Amino acid sequence: MYDVTEAGAGDADDLAELFRATGSPCFCRFWHFTGTNNEWLDRCANAPGENEREMREALRAGSGEARGVIARLAGSRSMGPSSPSGDRSVGTGSPGGGREVVGWMKVAPIEVMKKAYDRRLYRGLPCFGGDRTGVLAIGCFLVHPEHRKRGVSEALVRGAILLAPAWGARALEAFPRRPREPVRDDELWTGPMSAFERNGFVEVHSFEPYPVLRREV
Repeated sequence: MYDVTEAGAGDADDLAELFRATGSPCFCRFWHFTGTNNEWLDRCANAPGENEREMREALRAGSGEARGVIARLAGSRSMGPSSPSGDRSVGTGSPGGGREVVGWMKVAPIEVMKKAYDRRLYRGLPCFGGDRTGVLAIGCFLVHPEHRKRGVSEALVRGAILLAPAWGARALEAFPRRPREPVRDDELWTGPMSAFERNGFVEVHSFEPYPVLRREV
């Protein structure tokens, strides 16, 4: 059981610790990095502190670049506010447990996710036409290695669906990988298909192994 809350400035330390615990130097800055792929790899290898600094700044500013949800063990929310505007929680579970953040999911306005929609696989797809007001993109997942395959990703998606109306959202879009063969957990960084399917997402563009899913909220 997990408490799922909107990530905010008060969660910066715990969220940074999750990235360090998983050995992830990106600190969820890939979609906002404007350099080349080689420059990105160089930064992650040699200057991950820059990614952490930018993540903390975005959280502090309440930027859409840092919008997302975090999962803590049930009853273990941080003592501080979850966002600059106050804690929004949709978690369930019994009191008690540690304070450790065990999962993160980026849920960003599409305006700050241009890099995702400009990728070759998704550029100009008909499913992205029409009125795009109030659409949020699920950019990535990160789950603590000790808590994988325990429903954390599914809980994060469910929490985002419940919180999204408060963000002015009318739909969520996701870009999971649907592998034909077994893959490592970290290769499913845009989310496992099952987490979306169990939360009512429907396939709006079929392309193997990278379909596009959507859920009205």
